[in-house]
Amino acid sequence: MDSLRGEKALFSAWLVALVASLSVLFIGEVLGQTPCSLCWFQRAFMFPLAILLGLGLWWRDLAVGRYGTVLALAGAATALWHLALYVGLIPERIQPCAASGPSCTDANQLILGVPIPALALLSFLAIAALCALSRKGVST
Repeated sequence: MDSLRGEKALFSAWLVALVASLSVLFIGEVLGQTPCSLCWFQRAFMFPLAILLGLGLWWRDLAVGRYGTVLALAGAATALWHLALYVGLIPERIQPCAASGPSCTDANQLILGVPIPALALLSFLAIAALCALSRKGVST
């Protein structure tokens, strides 16, 4: 029974990673909105999660949850830094969004009124929690 619950948690984590990855690809490639440097770093953590967790599901290897947790927490740290820049907790002089280039501070960078860095943080935290949950009851 623990195995089935672990697979469901891993599937949910993969689904979040897949939707997040496809969403940012849509925003960048279809809508033409260039991501800032921190958005790129977040993508560097999210894209492998969609692949890694998908392969873990395919091979029925719940141990992949440990790697997913680590990647998701690293992505969450990057997203938290980005969100702190976005809300102004960190001085603007080190902000990655340049006035002449892509900017996460534009109004068109909100999805349902929520800034993209906040959505990224929520996604990474959800993936980390689900990956950790998938590891419950799995022998190492």
